[in-house]
Amino acid sequence: MTSARDDQLVGRSVARREDPRLLSGRGRFVDDIELPGMLHAQFVRSTVAHGTITGIDLTRVRQVPGVIAAFTAADLELGDITARLDRPPSEFVPTAMPVLARDRVRYVGEPVAVVVARDPYVAEDGLEAAAVTYAPLAPIRCEEQALAPGAPRVHAEAAGNTLVDVSLFATEGIDEVFDRAPCVVHVDVRTGRQNALPLETRGAVARWDDREEQLVLHTCTQTPHQVRTVASRCLGLDERAVRVIVPDMGGGFGLKCVVGREEIATAAAALRLGRPVKWIEDRKDALSASFLAREQHYRARAAFDADGRILGLDTDVVCDMGAYSCYPFTAGIEPLMAAAEMPGVYKVPAYRVRGRGITTNKAPTAPYRGVSRPQYVMAMERLMERAARELDLDPVEIRRRNVITEFPYVGVNNITYDPGSYLESLDLCERSLREAGWYDRQAAARAEGRHIGIGYSCFSERTGYGSTAFAQRKMEVVPGFDVAEVRMDTSGAVTATTGTISHGQSHETTMAQIVADTLGLDLAKVKLHQGDTDRVTYGWGTFASRSIAVGGSAVRLAAAKLGDKLRAIAAAEWGVHPDETELDRGRVRRRDAPDVALTYEHLADTAYLRSHLLPKDIDPGLTATAVFDVHNDGTFSNATHGVVVELHEDTGQVEILAYVCVEDCGVAVNPQVVEGQCRGGIAQGVSGALFEQITYDAQGEPSATSFMDYKVPTAQEIPEVVIHHLETPCAFTATGAKGAGEGGTIGAPAAVLNAVNDALRPTGVELDNTPITPETVHRALTPRTPEQTP
Repeated sequence: MTSARDDQLVGRSVARREDPRLLSGRGRFVDDIELPGMLHAQFVRSTVAHGTITGIDLTRVRQVPGVIAAFTAADLELGDITARLDRPPSEFVPTAMPVLARDRVRYVGEPVAVVVARDPYVAEDGLEAAAVTYAPLAPIRCEEQALAPGAPRVHAEAAGNTLVDVSLFATEGIDEVFDRAPCVVHVDVRTGRQNALPLETRGAVARWDDREEQLVLHTCTQTPHQVRTVASRCLGLDERAVRVIVPDMGGGFGLKCVVGREEIATAAAALRLGRPVKWIEDRKDALSASFLAREQHYRARAAFDADGRILGLDTDVVCDMGAYSCYPFTAGIEPLMAAAEMPGVYKVPAYRVRGRGITTNKAPTAPYRGVSRPQYVMAMERLMERAARELDLDPVEIRRRNVITEFPYVGVNNITYDPGSYLESLDLCERSLREAGWYDRQAAARAEGRHIGIGYSCFSERTGYGSTAFAQRKMEVVPGFDVAEVRMDTSGAVTATTGTISHGQSHETTMAQIVADTLGLDLAKVKLHQGDTDRVTYGWGTFASRSIAVGGSAVRLAAAKLGDKLRAIAAAEWGVHPDETELDRGRVRRRDAPDVALTYEHLADTAYLRSHLLPKDIDPGLTATAVFDVHNDGTFSNATHGVVVELHEDTGQVEILAYVCVEDCGVAVNPQVVEGQCRGGIAQGVSGALFEQITYDAQGEPSATSFMDYKVPTAQEIPEVVIHHLETPCAFTATGAKGAGEGGTIGAPAAVLNAVNDALRPTGVELDNTPITPETVHRALTPRTPEQTP
């Protein structure tokens, strides 16, 4: 039990402890690792989108001066990476992803062979000497081709090129609901394929440690224990014989929470050659051949009564998952997320949904910040806007009439929503824009013939997914719990471990705040260890905004256990019951005599150096371990985003004039970190709404191989964001916190799209797809002649 303190750290924007190291160039990333005798790997990649391999000749590669070795799948004999759902064949088809392609390639950039050389430049030279021949097959480039009757199959076992086909909900009588509804609106929403674009591309350094009899794999992954499991199985090693270490990491955004083929092949090369091997992905491969995301299609309709209240929702979701299922989430990650959670913040009494994940000849997809929620929120928010127009209602008012206001709320999707501030965030967001004068400025601009629009999006972010929530997806590998250890040494300093991984989320600061508050310690006394499978008991890593909600809860419980032991040792010395003691600023004091106290250093000396003084029921040492899981539907953060844009008629440019975010993630351990998450997420969401898209030509060649081809915004295009915090503490986590990692990305695309459509309102044109390019806007604003009007 911890006494209330005036210097409480949780809830304060303390300075990030990582910054001095990272901002002064003292960070240590995968590419900073240099080892004696280290070699460098690069991958021969497929130049065709679909075809059988008729020959691989690496003779000339091995003759390049400085090339040490070149390996094909036949040389390395590795096991495949296969992700599975425990669903019948009619709902899910597993697809094995070989570490190196053996007989067939399924996308441009698929690794076919690995070249190992004395330096990365020679390795690149070796790639040019590789001779791989193919018998090309017709590539499947899009949803329409994949689902066309008689279409060629990307995988022979996947009929109709469908990997996932699940109808999760179908309320009885839903057709009658639509037949009787006074208002039925439809949307057809498509979103472009994107790249997560972490600043640091993927990479790995592998070596064999003779003394420990271990493969040591340094890699920038969000899920080191899962990489260890897959590496051991593909390489035929005991899991004990694989150690995965994550150094500093320059972003991940979900791209790095799946197991990549290249890190396994790099490890295999190091084992084969008996020397350290490094692989660093270049930006071309990162853009075209790494895991991608986002390409989704929603055909949705909603029924409303005459007052604008939702009566029913009917949706067909198709997600283009690329060539393979990612491990461990499978191709079901996006369609299952969308289907289960699409009703979101709204009271939907009748619901039917079909979710499909299709396979195409493109690089496979991985979870990317938001995972389907930016897309299904966009579809829901477009339905709201369209209904508001049909019923002549204010867009904010129709949302007010439909958002959930009574909690806990059990949705039509069988999910229980815990308390949130859905209506409060909407009201505050609108009030902020009105008080800033944007509605008056919009009216004045329209009188001048300028195109200014205001748009909103309301959404929830399901966070704190525990094993129960993941099990509902029927994953063969079920993430959920997390393990933490908190250990005090004889100086009274504390080391904590967590199974989560920071790739920009400030865990070294926020986790330390939790520990320091729980134990009544100075922040400088706490050190966090993460990202080492030999030092961390087990962890599922960082994704789904789980780090503070789940990992932080485990840390909090472990610290509390350690505090209980400190109190027990002090109580034994005083001959009182532990309940008569409390923790206070680095010491344990007696409640009945506050001036009587023992320092942590004194108690640690007893626990370690004078353990003969301990009672028989207290073990020596000061270490505590805790496991935390969420055994319900998780918790829901929520937010409303409001955006003001101006469309420039001459260029078609979309300029964001104002951005307001009202967010509620429960207890904000560090508000400044939460704001950083919001701003970063909003930047990615705006980028997806206005800029980013990877397209493919008729041969399946990706359009984007550099930043000359792939548009991303600069700081100039990202607006200042006004952030308001609301706080609805979570009852299901030990910290009261909900997740905050993905909300910015979830809300931004819908808010921007709605603002653009509001600006286009006088033209009668509506847009439902992203990205919204200048060409799209310019066409919409260009007056059409009668002959051009469809």
